[in-house]
Amino acid sequence: MPPKLSNDRALRIVVAARDEFARRGLAGARVEQIARRAGVNKQLLFYYYHSKRGLFQAVLAEAAGELEAALSNLALPSGVPLDRLRLTLQAQFEFLALHPQLVALLSQATHLGGSGRGMDLAPFAPAIKRLVVLLAEGQGLGQVRDDVDPHLAAAQALILMIGYLSMEAVVAASARPLGGDEPALRERWREAAVDLVVAGVSAR
Repeated sequence: MPPKLSNDRALRIVVAARDEFARRGLAGARVEQIARRAGVNKQLLFYYYHSKRGLFQAVLAEAAGELEAALSNLALPSGVPLDRLRLTLQAQFEFLALHPQLVALLSQATHLGGSGRGMDLAPFAPAIKRLVVLLAEGQGLGQVRDDVDPHLAAAQALILMIGYLSMEAVVAASARPLGGDEPALRERWREAAVDLVVAGVSAR
């Protein structure tokens, strides 16, 4: 079992690994560089995390915990599940936009499961479950279409946001001839992405 991150050395390893993975990806990251930046030897790193992949999963789990903590602190109104879904999606997008390292890590998560497995979102199960609960509640009240798979819709919402933020520079570059500046473009995209999800699941 990986050490708790209250362990100073384990925390230093994860912080160093997060930066290295975000900059170089899973394949390009070097364990030697991570160990050097964390001030530990490779043997201790492998003792804690067993492999580079195990370390990557630990980094993802830590980042997922940060996202879940941010969503847990979100003040949601009582009442319409679709309204709470919209606010949660907006908060999720804002958190990802403020944490580009996490977006880079999630873009790399496609490599964890091997070819054909797709993105590994297992560490983000609590954040996804938060959306699943809102979608299922909406179905119970007739506000969300019965044919919507809440788990699939919740995961797709996360992937949609990661996809945009991963490609934001390309999108912004293509928008410049149209007079689009990046902050305004991000704001428009966030609203459009949230609208797309909410309208896509709505029974209205």
